[in-house]
Amino acid sequence: MNPSASALWQRYRLTEPSAPTEMPIVFHFCDNEKDADTCAELVVAERKRATASSLAELELAGLPAPITGDYAVITDWSGEARAVIRTTSVEIRKFGDVDEAFAREEGEGDLTLEWWRSAHRAYYERVLAESAYRIDDDLQIACERFEVVMRA
Repeated sequence: MNPSASALWQRYRLTEPSAPTEMPIVFHFCDNEKDADTCAELVVAERKRATASSLAELELAGLPAPITGDYAVITDWSGEARAVIRTTSVEIRKFGDVDEAFAREEGEGDLTLEWWRSAHRAYYERVLAESAYRIDDDLQIACERFEVVMRA
C-alpha cells in the first residue's frame, strides 16, 4: 500500500476521532489506468458520488458487499491517495433496474443511463470474463452512494 493512503486516513482521524482506528479498504475504481485516474478526479471534484460493483465481482475478489457507514480511501491507478469516502447508502438492484438518477450520481461519461449501461456492461464483461457469471439484466449490483469526507 502506498504510504499516502495511511497518511490521509490518519489525517482524517485527527478531524474525526470517532472514525475507526483500523485502516479502511484502499482501492481505485475501474480496471485500467485512464478510467481509474478519471474516476479519482471525479470523486475529488464531488461529481462522482456513487459506484456500482457487481456482487459477482465482489464474491470473486473475496470482498463483502459495502454497507452504510463504511469508509474507504480512494486512490488513482498508481496508488496515490486522493480522498476518503464514507458510504451513505447501498441498494442491491438488478443491472436492468439501475435508473437514470443513479447513473447521474455515478458522475461518469455523459451522465445518461444509456452511457452507464454500455460502460458498465463492458466493465462487467471484462472482470467476470473467466467466471461462470452471466452478464445480463439480472446481474446483481451493489448501488453504493457515498460522500467525500476528506480530500488529499
